[in-house]
Amino acid sequence: MTEDQSSIDPRPKSWIDKIAQVFSDEPTDTNGLLELLRNAEQDSVLDSDALSIIEGALQVSSMQVKDIMIPRSKVVTVPLQLEPKKVIELVSNSSHSRLPVVGENVDDVKGILLAKDLLALTLNNDSKEINIADIARPVTFVSESKRLNVLLKEFRETRQHMAVVTDEYGSICGVVTIEDVLEQIVGDIEDETDIDEENHIKTIDEKNYIVKAHTPLNDFNSYFQTDFSDQEFSTIGGLVIQKFGKIPERGETVIVAPFLITVLNADNRQIKLIKVTSDSVDISNQT
Repeated sequence: MTEDQSSIDPRPKSWIDKIAQVFSDEPTDTNGLLELLRNAEQDSVLDSDALSIIEGALQVSSMQVKDIMIPRSKVVTVPLQLEPKKVIELVSNSSHSRLPVVGENVDDVKGILLAKDLLALTLNNDSKEINIADIARPVTFVSESKRLNVLLKEFRETRQHMAVVTDEYGSICGVVTIEDVLEQIVGDIEDETDIDEENHIKTIDEKNYIVKAHTPLNDFNSYFQTDFSDQEFSTIGGLVIQKFGKIPERGETVIVAPFLITVLNADNRQIKLIKVTSDSVDISNQT
């Protein structure tokens, strides 16, 4: 046997061996790595949840803040001069734990108000004596072009949970939270204000509803007394994507007669949560 022949290992390599080899070679081709991992998942070396997290982690390194931020038009802010009673009502109705405090205009962000700080003061003081400027936390500004993996590292180092996003001219264009970044890796993170696992639809008021995008069309039709066909799409999310003609971004809207649909949560792979609004728009001239 020659030296060249003796160096050839006749044993077929397992997927774990191949993955180990890829990492030992310090791969620079993300697509090749993902293809290998997806093949490993198909062969039951990885489970689907682990693969999804790995894909999300790799995706985060190539995404920017502007890809996931909550746009300025959707941000709930607290005017600095708002009387304390109105501030309490605003925070309570928003269901958010952190809100930017602004001066005379939205671009003049003074700090971040934490609902828990406000609650502590209202329990111990007369609400009329509350000074929002005194309890607002320092604000962190980030560029809309910042990479998400860099932002996540900064969030961890500074222990901040929210940052205000600015464009190249220094104007405010939105906010981003650590939860927004983590959701790109592990998927939707629900809290007490989200729809519970057993239900797909949550009523906000008589005209507005929050609906999980994977709600079966049959269930959607039954709830809203509609007759959307499930021959082509099995979920309301599939129907909404078809109406957009793409994967929409958070905050985008589309008419799905007789409703106005607003995307509340989505990444570049799927829609996760939508708001359904009825009787709020004139759809007579819409297609």
